[in-house]
Amino acid sequence: MQIAPSGAAGPLLEVDGLTLAFGGVRALSGVGFAVQPGSITAVIGPNGAGKTSLFNTISGFYRPSAGSVRFCGKDITRLPAPRRAALGLGRSFQNIALFRGMTVLDNIKLGRHAHLKTNVLDALFYMGRARREEAELRADIEERIIDFLEIDHIRHASVAALPYGLQKRVEMARALAMQPQILMLDEPVAGMNREETEDMARFILDVRAEWGVTVLMVEHDMGMVMDLSDHVVVLNFGEVIAQGAPAQVQRDPEVVRAYLGSGDVGDLRRRFHGPAAGEKVA
Repeated sequence: MQIAPSGAAGPLLEVDGLTLAFGGVRALSGVGFAVQPGSITAVIGPNGAGKTSLFNTISGFYRPSAGSVRFCGKDITRLPAPRRAALGLGRSFQNIALFRGMTVLDNIKLGRHAHLKTNVLDALFYMGRARREEAELRADIEERIIDFLEIDHIRHASVAALPYGLQKRVEMARALAMQPQILMLDEPVAGMNREETEDMARFILDVRAEWGVTVLMVEHDMGMVMDLSDHVVVLNFGEVIAQGAPAQVQRDPEVVRAYLGSGDVGDLRRRFHGPAAGEKVA
């Protein structure tokens, strides 16, 4: 399932001056950054920094009070979430949003609904175009997505019966079924053990390398962020305090203060990567 290139010159996604308020509380204040085609961009920041609010605004669940979102060079700030999904913005959620009473396969199939052409009458009687689309959809998902994410053994299992790590993988599969140009992952490895985290990191790298999908993710696992990302955007209290290459962001004094309150770059490095070999930790 190769995603067709957008054909747009410059950034694939541009966020400019996004401001979002809930009553008197500003969740975002003048946020701006760009996502380049074929890149992995990470949005990081302390708890409450506004990361999920930013994702919800980009994907259309929240409407900003100021600023704009441009995708493939077109302003989509006022488009509803389903229209954005149909254009190529696919996302997963911080809290698993699967239909627990349905199978893995049926949950993944729901990700393609924005692209189906079946009318109500065809769907009601399951005939003609509806039957053909269903067969094509099932074949594509089973042969591509399910095989790619190594979940063939659970494709007919109820989602409710799966362990947490596999549920997160199914959510990623449903987002991929949307045929995204940008895959937005909200904390894809939250709550996972080390083996599950390494598997998810591998899938993220592979979806970029093999399918040409651009990735925008929010993540708290700083080791994974630094290892995978081409560009890192740091939020604190709804504002961008730093952005750039991982090594550059890691050394930024504002980032050190946001995460630690005090300390030095060495403290932040240990937070991101753990202690160096042979280093004693007090």
